[in-house]
Amino acid sequence: MSTTIEILNLKCGGCANTIKKGLTSIDGVNETTINIETSQITIDTDIDSVIISVKEKLSKMGYPEVGDVNTMMHKAKSFVSCATGRMTSESE
Repeated sequence: MSTTIEILNLKCGGCANTIKKGLTSIDGVNETTINIETSQITIDTDIDSVIISVKEKLSKMGYPEVGDVNTMMHKAKSFVSCATGRMTSESE
């Protein structure tokens, strides 16, 4: 089953790298596809409750779902996440 989530603060490939790594750590996530242009993440899972865990993890990383509160803390975390993702992708 695939579920698409539209998120805030997704800016670049660095953000996408960090998100992908963060979400693969969640048991039950089979595949993650990220569309930077539309700020959408598609999660493939066989377990409905995994989507709740994914949304919580995204928010903790600074990428809340559209419609949720987007605090300064979310924005700061996404900025750091973005920079980390860029450094990680450059070193690979």
